[in-house]
Formats: sequence, C-alpha cells, structure tokens
Amino acid sequence: MDWLAALESTGGVVSIFAWVTIAVICMHELSLCEGIVEMLQDKARQEQFRRVQSIRLEIGRLSCVEVDALRFAFEAVARNSVARNAVLEIDEIPGRGFCSRCGELVEMTHRFDVCPLCGGYPVELRQGDEMRIKHVEVL
Repeated sequence: MDWLAALESTGGVVSIFAWVTIAVICMHELSLCEGIVEMLQDKARQEQFRRVQSIRLEIGRLSCVEVDALRFAFEAVARNSVARNAVLEIDEIPGRGFCSRCGELVEMTHRFDVCPLCGGYPVELRQGDEMRIKHVEVL
C-alpha cells in the first residue's frame, strides 16, 4: 500500500496532512467493515451460528477500496463480534472494460483509461468495481 510504505520510509514521521489522508482512507474502509460485520451479526441471529471462522471477499481493483486498510479495519471492527479472530481472505478482481471503438474487452488499470489497443475512449467498465462477500465459513 502506498501510504503505508510512505509512512515506513520516513521512520514513522509524517506531516499532519499525511495523517489526515490516512484517516480518511481508513474511515471509508472502516464503514465498509462495519457493514460487513453487521450483516454477519444479523445472519448469526437468523441462522444461529456462534462464530465466523473465515470470510472471503471479492474486491475489484477499481473499487476505490484500499485492501490493507480494509484488513486493518476488519480486525478492529470484528473484535467484539461473531467474526472475532476470523480469517479474512481477499480476492482482487482486475479491471476490464469494453471499447466501443474496436469492440474488444481490455484490461483497465484506472477507471477512465483509454483503450490500450486502439486509443479509443470511452472504455465502458465491465469488471473491477465490485465488492462482494463470496464465502463465509461458520461454526
């Protein structure tokens, strides 16, 4: 993760702007994790399981989710829930889009990329902005 590497490279000394940026990034992931844990708590009440052993998420690379921040937030949010000590597995989904100019499905590294084959624009995003719970293992 870029912000974590930047923090480590400075020996932990960063400006207030950097801390605010890190806090904003983590707040987004924190709210996502709160929603995930709330869903798990609701399911635990409905289906009467006691503990989540593991959870597998699919997260698109163009979803604006920082995976390392999400892992950190999940550990913090899950601490007092049925998901405490659960293993969080994350599959990253690459970005793909359809170019209407050349008619090809192409890889995308940014949301507003031009077609890498023909330079056409716009490329319609078809994959890579999703976030879903793929599998949950419970006890």
